[in-house]
Amino acid sequence: MSGPFTLSQRALSLKPSATVAVTSRALELRRAGVDVISMSVGEPDFDTPEHIKAAAIHAIRSGQTKYTPVSGIPELREAISDKFRRENGLDYAPDAVTVTSGGKQALFNAFFALLNPGDEVLIPAPYWVSYPEIVALTGAVPVPVQTSPDSGFLLDPEALEACVTSRTRMIVLNSPGNPTGAVFPPEVLQAVARIAQRHNLIIVSDEMYEHLVYDAEQVSIGRYAPEHTLTVNGASKAYAMTGWRIGYAGGPKTVIAAMNALQSQSTSNASSVSQAAALAALVEHELTRKFVDGALLAYRQRRDVIVAGLIDLGLQTPTPQGAFYVMANTTSIHADELEAARIILDQARVAVVPGTDFSAPGQVRLSYATSLENIHEVLRRLRTLTRP
Repeated sequence: MSGPFTLSQRALSLKPSATVAVTSRALELRRAGVDVISMSVGEPDFDTPEHIKAAAIHAIRSGQTKYTPVSGIPELREAISDKFRRENGLDYAPDAVTVTSGGKQALFNAFFALLNPGDEVLIPAPYWVSYPEIVALTGAVPVPVQTSPDSGFLLDPEALEACVTSRTRMIVLNSPGNPTGAVFPPEVLQAVARIAQRHNLIIVSDEMYEHLVYDAEQVSIGRYAPEHTLTVNGASKAYAMTGWRIGYAGGPKTVIAAMNALQSQSTSNASSVSQAAALAALVEHELTRKFVDGALLAYRQRRDVIVAGLIDLGLQTPTPQGAFYVMANTTSIHADELEAARIILDQARVAVVPGTDFSAPGQVRLSYATSLENIHEVLRRLRTLTRP
């Protein structure tokens, strides 16, 4: 008996996550008292900097707890505009900026504001799991453009352009990238910009990990094709503010206005207190930069340890140039990445993310946003699987 609550085709179209079974199993083991080390969490293990927390406390005590404009408080939009100009060389006026409840909402709003059913969206793979799912919700068609571990998952512009058809509408870029940590160099971004200009395509550039870059140069593609680019960012990763849920975007004013209209009928404004915290992060940027630089040193050390350790175990692992993830080839453990992740969890007591939902067969993602002590212990446990 189905009753009146039949689900919409849109809800039914969402693909079940291939990682749910592994995640559920990890929770079961932990509830049973098993010592499981999680390498699956995509968030900094550092606390939010004190000056940012102090600004939020002041906002609460001073009564900044009411509705704000849908697009964000003017002071924050001005600070974001200044940030884009200062750090990225992008000229977005405050009314060409919108503030959202996390970067994912900025992407959601952008895709729904710009895509029609049947449009095709080119997405370099491996990709963050939400890109193709949100694109599909709009009725558009996600088109993966594969990259190779042999190149460090760098995008080949020729392979990208080969996927362009008469229905192609958008290119989604994520550099530095989740799950690969790849950072696309300026010459690749320039080539992609020329492709967008040649074919009149939109570029949505997700730059959430922009400050977490090691041995590469991070450049915003909007510098090369400003008239074609919407730039998305947020406070979550670099400032250790994942739970504060502040994202933002800058782009053409007509697009930002459409995104604001969508947001006005969904969530309305982002949290007023979180906006005050994000404002402090951007305005007091010298203090914030000291925090980011300290975190970056720690991430670099962790990256070097985990990459060297995994390679020593015989697991091919390209060295990421940004973010805080590595992609390891686990076909020596099992040809299927889901089964490999299950074996790693059940036998080594380490939770990793199988590459299935990233379009990364034969690979798993490990996050090194955790302590060196945990990383060394993970490598010790994995040794029992890869060495007799």
